Amino acid sequence: MAKSASDSSTLAVRKLDTPPQAETQVVIDFDDNRAASSLVGPYGQNLAIIERRLNVVVDSRGNHITLTGTRDACDAARRVLETLYAQAVQGHDLAPGDVEGTIRATLAQGTLFPFDPKGSKAAASNFETINLRKRPVRARTATQDAYIRALKSNELVFGIGPAGTGKTWLAVAQAAMLFERKEVDRIILSRPAVEAGERLGFLPGDMREKVDPYLRPIYDALYDLMDGRIVERALQTGEIEIAPLAFMRGRTLTNAAIILDEAQNTTSMQMKMFLTRLGENSRMIITGDPSQVDLPNGQTSGLAEAARLLDGVQGISQVKFTGEDVVRHELVARIVAAYEGTPQKAVATKT
Repeated sequence: MAKSASDSSTLAVRKLDTPPQAETQVVIDFDDNRAASSLVGPYGQNLAIIERRLNVVVDSRGNHITLTGTRDACDAARRVLETLYAQAVQGHDLAPGDVEGTIRATLAQGTLFPFDPKGSKAAASNFETINLRKRPVRARTATQDAYIRALKSNELVFGIGPAGTGKTWLAVAQAAMLFERKEVDRIILSRPAVEAGERLGFLPGDMREKVDPYLRPIYDALYDLMDGRIVERALQTGEIEIAPLAFMRGRTLTNAAIILDEAQNTTSMQMKMFLTRLGENSRMIITGDPSQVDLPNGQTSGLAEAARLLDGVQGISQVKFTGEDVVRHELVARIVAAYEGTPQKAVATKT
């Protein structure tokens, strides 16, 4: 039995006397009870994801975890567990999305270099975090990390990529943080009112009630990231404002965090109009998925045009997500890859 020790865990590897490509056992003992519990997750859900995605058998007995599978699969699972454990030791609550992101990062890194738990801990701590009163929001993938860094350092940021990559959720988190710190006076949420291939007809109610169906994903993010009472009060006072894109013309938006979601459904004129609303001490975040354009045939997406024209302009950052950055559900990544016609990296899945 070969052993290697670190300040966070003790690892033992046992190889069985079986033919090549046969099973290997990896035994890990974690020292921190609380972090180990967070690593396992409610009812073992985090370990179940690792089992399913990496084709290993994970047996957990308290702080003692045994991995069984091929050598490469066990090595990948060990790297994932060590990285997640390092995050848990730092106090991060581990959600399924964190597990998915770590698995993707581990598979992308491969086994070119020997695994260093201390280095893993440093890498985990280097991922950017948006600190909110309710809870911190930490990047789960390298692209999300680049996105948060761009949000913190640029006045105008484009988040472009497929569904499930967290681009809108992180944009709302950044806007909420600026609002909580009084760096801006208000949050302005906007979205083009374009149906996804349907005709909803007349919607009754006042302006907020009319646009609520279009902005529901942003509302969900707000209530997830901020106290519900604060959100309701801010909506009543106008500190959080719902501003349909069609009604933005002529305004100058100062001291505000401005989010335009579903920007792929803006026309060229709408996008130019929206971009020129940016006022002093404001931050603007534009998110969209170029693969889900619902504009009438023949109309150019304002998002695609803006991304091309503004590429390289000082003070403007563009972060592009791919199917590898999907953190919503493992099937979403496969669906995105199927529609894009790009084969996914081979990941063993248990049947």
